[in-house]
Amino acid sequence: MKKIFCNVKQSRLDDVAREIISWTTKFSVVAFYAPMGGGKTTLISKLNELLNGSTNEVTSPTFSLVNVYNGNTQIYHFDCYRLEKPEEALNAGLIDMMEDGTLCLVEWPDKIEGLLPEKCIEVHISAGETALERNFEINIPNHD
Repeated sequence: MKKIFCNVKQSRLDDVAREIISWTTKFSVVAFYAPMGGGKTTLISKLNELLNGSTNEVTSPTFSLVNVYNGNTQIYHFDCYRLEKPEEALNAGLIDMMEDGTLCLVEWPDKIEGLLPEKCIEVHISAGETALERNFEINIPNHD
């Protein structure tokens, strides 16, 4: 199934985040595809805010590889940008984290494409009509 949100301003980001959250009881891994500066971390921050009531700053774990957010819902936030080989994700334990059922939000998933679960939510983010807008395509796997 595919859900599309066009020309979303930051003030309407809740709608996109709520749609993703509605599927996280069935799928615990969400892969975010977007160019550098495309809005991945902003959306992940909104997800954390809605799930955990946290307004703490969410930053991309570019150097640490994973951030853990605690609250009502534990979240693992991965940033695979700096990975040279998928094996580095294995060595860092990312696959074990993805398999334990905890909500995993993955930036730059193309770096570990072959290691992602077959059934994960894909969020593709692209530029909207203006610099302050984004388009979101959410691909939800078949859940039969």
